[in-house]
Amino acid sequence: MRRRGFLASGMAVSCLGSMGRARASLPAAGFVVSTQVTLNAPAGPSLLYLPLAQAAAYQSVLGTDWHGTGQAAVVHDPRYGAPMLRCRWGASAPVRQITLMQTIATRDRSLTPSILSASERALWTAPTPSMPTDGIVRDAAQTIVAGHTTPRDRARAIYDWVVDNTFRDPQTRGCGTGDVATMLRSRKFGGKCADINGLAVALARAAGLPARDVYGIRVADSKVFPALGKSGDISKAQHCRAEIFLDGEGWLPIDPADVRKVVLEGKLALDDPAVAKIREHLFGAWEPNWIGYNSANDIALPGAGGHAPNFPFLMYPTAFTAAGQPDSLDPGAFSYRIVSEK
Repeated sequence: MRRRGFLASGMAVSCLGSMGRARASLPAAGFVVSTQVTLNAPAGPSLLYLPLAQAAAYQSVLGTDWHGTGQAAVVHDPRYGAPMLRCRWGASAPVRQITLMQTIATRDRSLTPSILSASERALWTAPTPSMPTDGIVRDAAQTIVAGHTTPRDRARAIYDWVVDNTFRDPQTRGCGTGDVATMLRSRKFGGKCADINGLAVALARAAGLPARDVYGIRVADSKVFPALGKSGDISKAQHCRAEIFLDGEGWLPIDPADVRKVVLEGKLALDDPAVAKIREHLFGAWEPNWIGYNSANDIALPGAGGHAPNFPFLMYPTAFTAAGQPDSLDPGAFSYRIVSEK
């Protein structure tokens, strides 16, 4: 059995180093999030990756602790610095178990005053395989922002276009795939948060605005709308949000995907007053009932060797075994359980 605990206040990843102090209207709320994994795997070596909460202006990681079998260590991907716990088991390991516990304090989120370095601007405007910024994506972005001159106006035009033209598809597994180019080519703008918010991020980058998804998980009930929160067993409560950087203002939080979630689950029209209120709220604010893991698109998992990830982000427990890659979207078969407690 191995065990490791530490205070994580100094573990902010480099790509977040320029973020300023958050303006919060609500006091910090503390959560203990535990992930229990018993990897159902045949004989042979196994490798597991668990996303970790990142240090950011809207949340503080107060502690990280784990115990279990095998060998575990905190590692970071080479491009974004996304934190994760990597666990290894040898071919003869009889039991493959680990429990991860993180203590996180979150805050109500509004615009974060900050500046970007040249390297950060390049990172957050760069295309990725699942998020291109040329061709059909660039053409769509230029059409959407035409006539809008300020960064805020361009960001709002993209946000409104995404809210108006997408829909939440309940048949989409998990959080979707974030395949932006396919959405635009097919003109099928349905999906879940990784699709809808990923589309907003790609359009913003194609319009010259630094932008990023933030992949994470809901940890408490919502005070804004019931469908926008989850407490207790949060094994299937993964959710990504998004940010757009506005020159002269900083990182602006947005969440068009949750606007569409309210429309679907509330069975409301897009012009319903309740939807209009939430639409305004989610252009510039995040509720503090969620924690962010990372903003890594098409992530390279350190030490994965010849294993080829078949996903563009790390938001779920992810494993590789002698039988292949277990289904991260099926906690029961995997198996894992994630619980949030205040």
